[in-house]
Amino acid sequence: MLSLNAITVRLGGRTILDRATAALPSRSRVGLIGRNGAGKSTLVRVVAGLLDPDEGAADMPRGARIGYIAQEAPAGLTTPVEAVLAADIERAALLEEAEHGTDMDRLGEVHERLIAIDAHAAPARAARILAGLGFDEEMQGRPLDSYSGGWRMRVALAALLFSEPDLLLLDEPSNHLDLEAVMWLEEFLQTYRATILIVSHERDFLNNVVDHILHLERGKLTLYPGGYDAFERQRAERAAQLAAAKASQDAQRDKLKDFIARNSARASTAKQAQSRVKALARMQPIAELADDPSLSFDFPNPEPLRPPLITLDMASVGYAATPILERLNLRLDPDDRLALLGRNGNGKTTLARLLAAQLAPMAGQKTASGKMKIGYFTQYQVEELDGGDTPLQHMTAAMKGATPGAVRAQLGRFGFSGDKAMTQVGKLSGGERARLALALITRDAPHLLILDEPTNHLDVDAREALVQALNTYSGAVVVVSHDRHMLGLTADRLVLVDHGTACEYEGSLDDYTAQVLSKDASGGGKKGNKKEERRAAAQAREKGQALRKQAVAAEAEVTKLAAQRSAVERAMFDPSGAEPALTKLTMTELMRRRAEVSTALEAAEARWLEATEALEAAA
Repeated sequence: MLSLNAITVRLGGRTILDRATAALPSRSRVGLIGRNGAGKSTLVRVVAGLLDPDEGAADMPRGARIGYIAQEAPAGLTTPVEAVLAADIERAALLEEAEHGTDMDRLGEVHERLIAIDAHAAPARAARILAGLGFDEEMQGRPLDSYSGGWRMRVALAALLFSEPDLLLLDEPSNHLDLEAVMWLEEFLQTYRATILIVSHERDFLNNVVDHILHLERGKLTLYPGGYDAFERQRAERAAQLAAAKASQDAQRDKLKDFIARNSARASTAKQAQSRVKALARMQPIAELADDPSLSFDFPNPEPLRPPLITLDMASVGYAATPILERLNLRLDPDDRLALLGRNGNGKTTLARLLAAQLAPMAGQKTASGKMKIGYFTQYQVEELDGGDTPLQHMTAAMKGATPGAVRAQLGRFGFSGDKAMTQVGKLSGGERARLALALITRDAPHLLILDEPTNHLDVDAREALVQALNTYSGAVVVVSHDRHMLGLTADRLVLVDHGTACEYEGSLDDYTAQVLSKDASGGGKKGNKKEERRAAAQAREKGQALRKQAVAAEAEVTKLAAQRSAVERAMFDPSGAEPALTKLTMTELMRRRAEVSTALEAAEARWLEATEALEAAA
């Protein structure tokens, strides 16, 4: 069991963890969640022994081994297989002793121990783990220096899994993985025989792996049984109870204040009033749930364009003289929602860059609408933001010629208002920088959004807000992501990038998951049902957009009628400032006009309320 006992950590004068306490059951699989900046990584570093808390401690049974991935990726001429095998320190030491030892009695003990830990099967187990994380046989034999940082972090993860610690600490392990590797990791962790503490923001990953959720909020820890969906239900119940308790307390507080105000001046009731004053002072206020601006995503809708937006006809694309993808046939319409599937390195980003007009076709044809505007999001844009500039400076530079109000309005769509717009980018969280990058690429109301791993820096709630924003956006969307929850809610079409080309995938995400895990190579018999589900999801989105238009139109009519009624009332009570046409009417005519406008206003308000409620229900 891992016990977190009143852990307090202060960094830069700010309390990150405030007497955080929890007891994790033995062999539990626990998902550590919380908003960006809540202190999740800080807590993991305390548990790993890399950071000493100001108060409290993390306690484990004596002799328990803790496994944690270092921030620096492994490098050198060592191969991935060699790096993974070296992670089992005991096996490596025993093999060294077996090769160079001379004490025959000791050698006998060494060989017995090697047999006990099944040392001879270690290379095959290391190879299986690496294969699950995307390394084929050829890749396993190449030096680490030939790989990018992301692939070397996969080697570090493989080494950690291979070492089988008693407490496995994983801090957002899927950030360097593609969808296929995430699926394999889920299956691996489901059968892991020791305790796991995972920081993750992926709803499906948490639902499929963990049996407890450890929620970090305002420096405190709360342990919930079950996966993420169970946690959401329990949190909603607690939020409802909190809201009811606050409403009850506010009513009680108002009664006390009213009694004090009415009875303090009377000698006969002054004592009772003083008693109420003390009771009011002792009453601890119940805090309201904070409104988090980091959940703000609002993509501006583009002007309509006639289909198709883009057509590929036997196109090829690549770099220099080497094609990466060939025989590409694809049509993209203004309302399409398309997800690109396939392992990293298969060409998903290359296809995205072709659609974004960053690469030209080497052969075949690409036809695109001349008026189309494209917003293309990549992690590089997040990393390349100038840390010394503010969001306001970034947006002002991007929206050359725009009024300060227009610049502020675009920033406000993504939660950057007031002081936040004037905060240096270097002081923003990863999620905030991702929101700023999204604000920048959508400043021109693009007809097509291409999002390459947009959720890497977003917490669970921010991801949900992004999904809702995409589903109310009227343009086309192409998304590359390892977050299945996001793909399932936003994509109507699946395109598999594999074997040097890209083709429509006729199955569902569930079919694809089963295929990747080799549970059902044919995708099962559910394709028709899943296609119907995707079609239904598309129809639901269309209905949502129609309801949104109705709500906007009704709101505009309410505003217009309210202005008309105000003008009539001004003519009735202040003719000097009234419209000339209204001053010619008699009082009786004005009263009749006001009654007609009021009736129309009530009807418009009813339509607006009905459309708004329907839109909320659909969402």
